[in-house]
Amino acid sequence: MKNKSPQLSDSQDGHRGGAEPPSAAERAVERALGGRRAAYAGEVRRLLEASFVLIERTGELEPRVGDIVREAGLSNQAFYRHFPSKQALLVAVLDEGVRILASYLGHRMQSAARPSDRVCEWLRGLLEQALSPAAARATRPFVLARVRLAESHPQEVAESERQLTALVREALRAAQACGELPAADPEGDAETLYHLAMGWLQARLCDGRPPDRRDAVRLVDFARHGLLRGAATNAGVEA
Repeated sequence: MKNKSPQLSDSQDGHRGGAEPPSAAERAVERALGGRRAAYAGEVRRLLEASFVLIERTGELEPRVGDIVREAGLSNQAFYRHFPSKQALLVAVLDEGVRILASYLGHRMQSAARPSDRVCEWLRGLLEQALSPAAARATRPFVLARVRLAESHPQEVAESERQLTALVREALRAAQACGELPAADPEGDAETLYHLAMGWLQARLCDGRPPDRRDAVRLVDFARHGLLRGAATNAGVEA
């Protein structure tokens, strides 16, 4: 979303320097822009919320623009003021969903004292997106459309996913530094864990049957054993 600011003359801007307070004219411009920004931010928020409602209601990632603006109580003009296409909106919806998920994962990780336990809580939190019926309904369209969105908007989708992997990468670095996971590769392991979880989610959400929580427990145990590679050997040498 871009707003074009009125251009100030040299006498208003360039000759005063940054130390002086803004002029009355500049304050008027900022008041006008501030009101417009707030209105536009509200429109974008309504479009995103309407998209989430329709996606969960229909189980499809691509509701029609007409349905979105109707649900949001806006016009087509308002939609295209902020998004050049429906795909651009869906990328924004995906990013917002990832931010919500990252906040949830971060909260779960805070409950674990040890860095290695925080890694496991991150993984459990991702798997919970298929185990919880409500989360599964909301997550399924995004998981199934992730590859398609990544093809059309690779940079935006990659940046959204980095918000999730950053959490586990930080925990892996802490576990490596304190000697819990001496052989950890924070960059590589974070990516591996993410794709492991996403593959499991995609398989379970495509299946249509309620997933077995024991499968998730086995996956977390599998990941933990893999991350502990070298820990026992190093402990034995130190002993």
